[in-house]
Amino acid sequence: GDLALIIFQTADPAMNNSTGCLANATVCNGSSCVVADSNFNTILSVVLSTVLTTLLALVMFSMGCNVEIKKFLGHIKRPWGICVGFLCQFGIMPLTGFILSVAFDVLPVQAVVVLIMGCCPGGTTSNILAYWVDGDMDLSVSMTTCSTLLALGMMPLCLLIYTKMWVNSGTIVIPYDSIGTSLVALVVPVACGMFVNYKWPQKAKIILKIGSIAGAVLIVLIAVVGGILYQGAWIIAPKLWIIGTIFPVAGYSLGFLLARIAGQPWYRCRTVAFETGMQNTQLCSTIVQLSFTTEELNLVFTFPLIYSIFQLIFAAIFLGYFAYKKCRGENNAEFLQSKDTKTESETSIYKMNG
Repeated sequence: GDLALIIFQTADPAMNNSTGCLANATVCNGSSCVVADSNFNTILSVVLSTVLTTLLALVMFSMGCNVEIKKFLGHIKRPWGICVGFLCQFGIMPLTGFILSVAFDVLPVQAVVVLIMGCCPGGTTSNILAYWVDGDMDLSVSMTTCSTLLALGMMPLCLLIYTKMWVNSGTIVIPYDSIGTSLVALVVPVACGMFVNYKWPQKAKIILKIGSIAGAVLIVLIAVVGGILYQGAWIIAPKLWIIGTIFPVAGYSLGFLLARIAGQPWYRCRTVAFETGMQNTQLCSTIVQLSFTTEELNLVFTFPLIYSIFQLIFAAIFLGYFAYKKCRGENNAEFLQSKDTKTESETSIYKMNG
């Protein structure tokens, strides 16, 4: 769901004066410009941005309806899952971004954007997807919340470590207000949902069903809107297309592997995989906007959008595979096990742990 606002933040109509294009050109590449319809695009952006933000809040509220307070607090008290997520989010992802940037020998500004994407916290779309693959919702929400909170300190640290060879550390502006906003936008609706689940469990189930459908609509809507509004923005270095394809796959795979190595059941591995690969691309887009000049933006303009689209494509493939396995009802019960099948054993573990 975090592609949601990239689309509307990316183009600042007045930013291209220095290239000899019209002031309201959206994308400039040398002498070629894509000019936006004067007011239409701006109004459309504001309207869509409002609609999508509202829809996202409602979806997160419905996801919160699937979170049980007791289990959620259990994850906070025994934060193994959050630790694995932390290691994936701020260990594996920035390192993968660094390796890809070096391997493809991209321009310094492009390398920095790839690294910013790697250092971003988890996105809210992962919560919707975790629900669809019978993942651990309590873990998913606690991981997204903690990674967003920890991003306030970990993003500057990771960027300082990894971008040294390309830029001075002071060049990149971290928008703490944007991180704060995304934290509030996540925590408030989810907390309301958890309260509803606690008070009225039956109503929560209905809200959850509606929310999961709304989540599907939201993801499709965002992808379509992104494609339409930025038709002219797809001219970008082939290397960035390749990195945008490999990066999310690497995130999903490494997150899954790490959780499996940590001895977690399959349904939690699926949750950690989505939490790792799904980045808060909207935040990445904001940072890119604040940190680079117009000329530099032309080189990296759509990378967050490309990453978002590929992270959704690969998530959809995995979702399809999971649904196929579930429909076939193959004897792969362990792989398909959902949260419900583990409840009894978990209860006994909690008792043992005191």
